[in-house]
Amino acid sequence: MSDRPLRVLAVDDDPLNRALVRAILARAGGPLRGAELDEARTIAEGRAALNREHFDLVLLDVHLPDGLGLELATELRSGSPATRPAILALTASVLPAEQQATIDAGCDAFLAKPYQPETLVEAIRSLIGGDAGTGREAAAASAPSPGPGASIP
Repeated sequence: MSDRPLRVLAVDDDPLNRALVRAILARAGGPLRGAELDEARTIAEGRAALNREHFDLVLLDVHLPDGLGLELATELRSGSPATRPAILALTASVLPAEQQATIDAGCDAFLAKPYQPETLVEAIRSLIGGDAGTGREAAAASAPSPGPGASIP
């Protein structure tokens, strides 16, 4: 990983979910140590944050007040692969078809809610690898997990 800290955007309308992510990242070590977190409550706020600055990773809730988070994933996927952040969808759905929809929309992986802190950390580490720029390659090399929890295509 480079000398700069990992930049993470959490797009989730639930303040408790954002607080959980904040606490997990604050306690994480290794390549996540010192990660900088920005937060958004809606697709519109997430879009504005992404237009203001570059993020290495977007933690994206699927169901947001102003639509499906997958809309934002699709927009990001249309951008340059060199500058596109890795996207980890956070979803309460455990239905395979809905989880596949997150991948089809452009998310690199999904994590079923509720999740354990170590599961979120491992999913992020799988996406960013040892370097934020290699997240998609690391994700593609991982096998999907059976059932609820983290699944990396």
